[in-house]
Amino acid sequence: MTPAGEIAVGLAGFGNVGRDIASRLHASPIAGLRLTMVTARDLEKAREAARTIDPTLRVVTLAELAANCDVVVECATAESFPEIARTVLRAGRTLVAVSAGGVPNCGDMEALAREHGGRVRIASGALPGLDIVRSAAEGTIRSVRLISRIKPGSMAKEPFVRARGFDFAQTPPAAPVRVFEGTAGEAARAFPRHFNVAIALSLGGVGLERTQVEVWVDPDIPGAVHEVVVEADDVRLVMTSHNRPSANPRTSRIVAPSIMAALRAMVAPVIAGS
Repeated sequence: MTPAGEIAVGLAGFGNVGRDIASRLHASPIAGLRLTMVTARDLEKAREAARTIDPTLRVVTLAELAANCDVVVECATAESFPEIARTVLRAGRTLVAVSAGGVPNCGDMEALAREHGGRVRIASGALPGLDIVRSAAEGTIRSVRLISRIKPGSMAKEPFVRARGFDFAQTPPAAPVRVFEGTAGEAARAFPRHFNVAIALSLGGVGLERTQVEVWVDPDIPGAVHEVVVEADDVRLVMTSHNRPSANPRTSRIVAPSIMAALRAMVAPVIAGS
């Protein structure tokens, strides 16, 4: 139990991102909230990891987590997202989500949130400028384009890429190669593990089918680079993020800090940004 008035936080997923968040919250607690429990596919493995961070951290099932936490941070996978989201929303809780790539496979998410009084907040993660994109969407946005550059190793095993004759594991490109061009919806279907940024941008802007995406495999970058170009009545935006890889090269280091910022905003007396 948490003290009266304190927000109880749970982590759904305890891999690289989940452990990073738990370590940060243990080392530098945020006044007004407390991490109380975590869940994962492999509960015993999660218990071993939790003991090295905080021996008091409970490892429980997803259902128990949703029943006892005010806020659940989803830091699992796009494949796991629908189950986590539905369980949390049916319990009337707030979900802070990392794996936005799973949103298209959870078509009842908004209806469940409305029916049970839950809420979903998609963390911005590696995406630049989501606040100002949302502001632009209050007026008229004419076009949104996302150009993403990814390291060859992160794309080497993707079925979509291999089906098009690219074998980056055996033959890394000597120069950037475009492997995809289409809508954000098509990008999400082609790369369900990669394009959380495309889904988040679509939700904040003009939707999956009006958001255009290019994906390049680039051998000359240390981490993912995302450029967002928005043409709107109220503003023209050109924003680029150069992300540093985490211990898991598929995940940018900024993802865990973006979750921390989202949690801090829930209890902060003053918040910068919309």
